[in-house]
Amino acid sequence: MKPYGSGVPLVIDTSAWARQREPATAPRWEATRAGELLVSCPVAALEMLNSARDEEQFAILEEVFAALPQAPVTASVCRAALTASRELGARRRIPAADYLIAAAAAERGFGVLHADKHFELLAEVLEFESVRVPVGGE
Repeated sequence: MKPYGSGVPLVIDTSAWARQREPATAPRWEATRAGELLVSCPVAALEMLNSARDEEQFAILEEVFAALPQAPVTASVCRAALTASRELGARRRIPAADYLIAAAAAERGFGVLHADKHFELLAEVLEFESVRVPVGGE
């Protein structure tokens, strides 16, 4: 099975993480993981850690995200996110976390693995590969 994307590392968005075990997603997710193409971003990790049912699951997830390559949120990432918001103008009703995730990916030359149309819009103003996983019956 072919991994998601073109071969660049992909920052995992919460929307993709939540769908990793779905039948339409699981085989390519596993190929992407096996190809060592999954990347964590602190902002996305915080979102995903919010879903932990208890401290044990929190610790497991925290370890998983820490073991992945990272797309850190730097001052330049924050500036790029603000610039993207300005450039999108009236179309900018996008969660702040998504701006930061996209800008962090773009700064490192990574893509974003997601199931959220916001990233397709963000890819118009930030230079990153937007890779959408299937949603529902797609």
